[in-house]
Amino acid sequence: MAKSQATKIVSKKHLARLERERRQTLAITITAVALIAIVAGLVVYGILSQTVLLARQPIVKLGDQVVTTREFQLRARIRRQQLINQYFQYYQLAQMFGIDPNTDPNIGQQLANFTNELDSPATLGQNVIDEITANMLVRKYAADNGIIITPEDVDKAIRDAFGYYPDGTPTPTLTPTEVVYPTLNPTQLALVPPTATPTIFLSPTLEPTFTPTLIPTIDPSVTPSPTDTPLPTDTPTVVPTETLVPTATLVPTITLTPTITPTATPYTLEGFQTKYNEIFVNYQKLGMTDADFRRIFFEDKLYRDAVYKAVTADVPHVSEQVWARHILVADEATANTVRALILAGGDFNALAAEYSLDPGSKDSGGDLGWFARGAMIPEFEDAAFALPVGGVSDPVQTTYGWHLIQALGHENRPLSETEYQSALEQAFQEWLATYKAEATDLTVYPYWLARVPTDPTIEGVYSEQQTQQAETQAALPIDTPIP
Repeated sequence: MAKSQATKIVSKKHLARLERERRQTLAITITAVALIAIVAGLVVYGILSQTVLLARQPIVKLGDQVVTTREFQLRARIRRQQLINQYFQYYQLAQMFGIDPNTDPNIGQQLANFTNELDSPATLGQNVIDEITANMLVRKYAADNGIIITPEDVDKAIRDAFGYYPDGTPTPTLTPTEVVYPTLNPTQLALVPPTATPTIFLSPTLEPTFTPTLIPTIDPSVTPSPTDTPLPTDTPTVVPTETLVPTATLVPTITLTPTITPTATPYTLEGFQTKYNEIFVNYQKLGMTDADFRRIFFEDKLYRDAVYKAVTADVPHVSEQVWARHILVADEATANTVRALILAGGDFNALAAEYSLDPGSKDSGGDLGWFARGAMIPEFEDAAFALPVGGVSDPVQTTYGWHLIQALGHENRPLSETEYQSALEQAFQEWLATYKAEATDLTVYPYWLARVPTDPTIEGVYSEQQTQQAETQAALPIDTPIP
């Protein structure tokens, strides 16, 4: 007969110990789970803070406009890519002409400029910050003044940039502007003989006569070979030949310029889209979206052009200018001696030829022609503009030496196209600087410097190009010799 098992008696003390152990185990489990959750949360937060959250942090704010870290880094990478492209273009240009880019000072200096900016996050980043700030200020002005760029405007700008004109190639129109320069007054004629007038003037004695001459009309659609003789059409064209009295005859050169009329473009929609995608794919590697592409390369420019036109609308086509001549000497004593000779009736042209150290003007009587403010160094410019016509300055010291300046004329003169464009750009930059100084709600966060990307690199782009070339060569069919 088996022994009966002894009944295990559980006391209250034993139950209390079991309950205590259960609670301790539960607390340890909860603590472990909490620690794991905290660590996992920190890891996830760290990843998010370096990706999503960091990318959304602002770099520049202006009113309700915000440029995030993502856009700042994208624009910085675009600038790096552009600098690298320019580097390769200069390098290849040097090789094309047989120039060693490492020893040629001009090419070498350009290459050094590119690499210096690429190697300096502070310089490159500041250039990007300046560009971003200018774009934001332009958009603020546009919003405040009712200037709106629509998606349709951006679409058209993209089509134009890629040469796709679905409605036909536009006809360029040229509006010539007649520039009229006043003739010399008696005071100026007394100061400067006719041979010393600026080259911009025509001789007042030139009186051309016109003799009709028959010149055959050439069909612009026919391209003659070196031995072909163009045949005249049935209807001759009368072209005047300018003849100078008494014997010289000037025959103007005929330049055939066919009229450009809108025609259906041979560039198809499919071709345009293919080319667009080829360009866009290159920028996708930098993290650019289609919206980025449209905004950065086209919308920004459209806004800038519209605001540029608005803020420079009042820039005049003329500027205050002075016509002056000078004599440059090495010291003040010589300057005083020459000035005394001029005031005593000495010939300025002869004195300039004898004393002036300026090789560019001494043989032309020291004549500097007409110039506007900003063309000369301040000391020289201030003295020239302050002089009356015919007045001779006291010796003026500059970094070049000592000058004696005589004013020959003061006028508001028409600007050349190049001068006018420079005046427009100067006016726009001055407006931009003033507008920026007045923008009290503009904030640039200083941590941008730590977020300047260092890619792409010259080495990386070169390696990628070599790989692409190798793949292209490998894909070409191999010619099999015919037996």
